[in-house]
Amino acid sequence: MERRKVGILGATGMVGQRFIQLLANHPWFEITWLAASDRSAGKPYGEATNWKLDTPLPAQIAKMIVQPNTVPTAEQLASGEVPRIIFSSVDSPIAKELEPAYANAGCAVISNSSAFRMAPDVPLVVPEVNSDHFGLLETQVSRKQNGGFLVTNPNCCAIGLVLALAPLEQKFGIESLFVTTMQAVSGAGYPGVPSLDILGNVVPFIKNEEEKLEEEVGKLLGAFKADETAGTGSIDLLDAKVSAHCNRVPVIDGHTECVSIKLKTPASYEQMVAAWREFQPLRAHHLPSAPLHPVEYDEAENRPQPRLDIARGNGMATTVGRLRPCSLLDWKFVLLSHNTVRGAAGAAILNAEILAVMGKFKFAGARQEALVNA
Repeated sequence: MERRKVGILGATGMVGQRFIQLLANHPWFEITWLAASDRSAGKPYGEATNWKLDTPLPAQIAKMIVQPNTVPTAEQLASGEVPRIIFSSVDSPIAKELEPAYANAGCAVISNSSAFRMAPDVPLVVPEVNSDHFGLLETQVSRKQNGGFLVTNPNCCAIGLVLALAPLEQKFGIESLFVTTMQAVSGAGYPGVPSLDILGNVVPFIKNEEEKLEEEVGKLLGAFKADETAGTGSIDLLDAKVSAHCNRVPVIDGHTECVSIKLKTPASYEQMVAAWREFQPLRAHHLPSAPLHPVEYDEAENRPQPRLDIARGNGMATTVGRLRPCSLLDWKFVLLSHNTVRGAAGAAILNAEILAVMGKFKFAGARQEALVNA
């Protein structure tokens, strides 16, 4: 795979920083462009951002001048000044304006924003779960005009949850689902929740989080239906009831979720665990960010735990544990996922990797300089 030039919208925020960390030595992508608000534009990245991650800011990135997040011109794209592949981590109100504009200009926008997740022509994708939903790309007007498009990854809790649910839905079917989340403070960005509000406390409300989780699960586990005659497609949402409680807890990284589930076909403990352990849908693609085992089951009675388990699969795996019978539904279990790796930047990067394998990065008027040597 030849390395492709990529850019980051919202590069100075916490998810933008995580993009930089994960892409710093990526074998398929090279960061050549960073953009942020007017407050940061024109400054070297090292001055514009307050680096908060546990690895050093790469020296070459620190020297890059942050660009304004204005939509690129055709000349900027044709010359390679602005790359065609854009990772977006801007806030939803800004994303509503910028992301379609970048797609219409001829860019592939791979977004972590919630702005367009439920739009009928926008793929909401976790590659191990529903990569066939990328078929929606061909219905987008920008795709037909110049090759540009918009793809989203789900809410941070929804990603970890659907990784655990997908093998169960495939083998047994899901009738109903009840989930309670305990979400890390890093999910609120920086500076996040004030210390006097979260230390020694649980905040039982995260704005719009329960609604996102409930509706995104239905789209992610739904079935893609292509209309070959019309050249369009749609998603039939999952026919299951989903109820969620979302809470903020004093944990830095790692969203924990307690799940109760009713299946359409009865399954034993051994069958449930086997479904998780055998789930390896991306194994043949050899994607750099894809974990070998996207779902890891831990039989210890007190796992998973954020402090011990968030780094599994380099932060890209969901850890499941405590599978036991549920007196109200069928089964209950606990899962854990890394909210800013698998739940944000890592999810978008994995989407870009599978898009590259599928040959989706084809743009009208693009020059060979859009690729750089490995």
